[in-house]
Amino acid sequence: MDFRIDVVMRYLPLLMQGLRITIQLSVIAVGVGTVIGLFISLMRLSKIAPLRWIARGYVDFIRGTPLMAQIFLIHFGVPPLLGLSAFNPMLSGTIALSLNSGAYVAEIFRGAIQSIEKGQMEAARSLGMTHSQSMKYIIIPQAFKRAIPPLGNEFIAILKDSSLVSVISLQDLMMSGRMMQARSFRPFETWLAVSIFYLIMTMSLSQFVSYLERRYSKSDNN
Repeated sequence: MDFRIDVVMRYLPLLMQGLRITIQLSVIAVGVGTVIGLFISLMRLSKIAPLRWIARGYVDFIRGTPLMAQIFLIHFGVPPLLGLSAFNPMLSGTIALSLNSGAYVAEIFRGAIQSIEKGQMEAARSLGMTHSQSMKYIIIPQAFKRAIPPLGNEFIAILKDSSLVSVISLQDLMMSGRMMQARSFRPFETWLAVSIFYLIMTMSLSQFVSYLERRYSKSDNN
């Protein structure tokens, strides 16, 4: 079977439109998910039992259910409770991916915070810092450095998992690929092009994470 590069070029604007949506969705989900994850990790480490239970329940629910089910729950299940027919697909996808990312990021931050030597907190408290100040200025910055590699892996996972939002008719890169195949009847060219776009994004993100690791490693050695 011959490879038709002209087919890819003809539908390149359509793919680029989907690529823009995928990047936008992933960046927002990663940003919001990181904030959610940080707060949930602190709740899980809290001495207040109800906060720990809420955080544990959230993490267990998200990690124990498929992302696609979470997308359907947000898009079709929640709106009727609010008297709405459905959310905008972009809004639904952003909420679902952010909540999903937040649960995994919470566990990453929790592990990183717990890996910091207890003497760090004791030293900060002996200098007159409150517990909140010690976490903000001493513990969390060190934990963030240690969390960079697993955070990078989680961000790459979110980038790839964002393809699932196509099931609620959001025209991301995956949906654009489906539209291209339906119009061109060239599945090989279509999915090879889509795969290459995803590969470029994930490889670029991997290189960026590696750069951050090297930079923080140098700062620790200086």
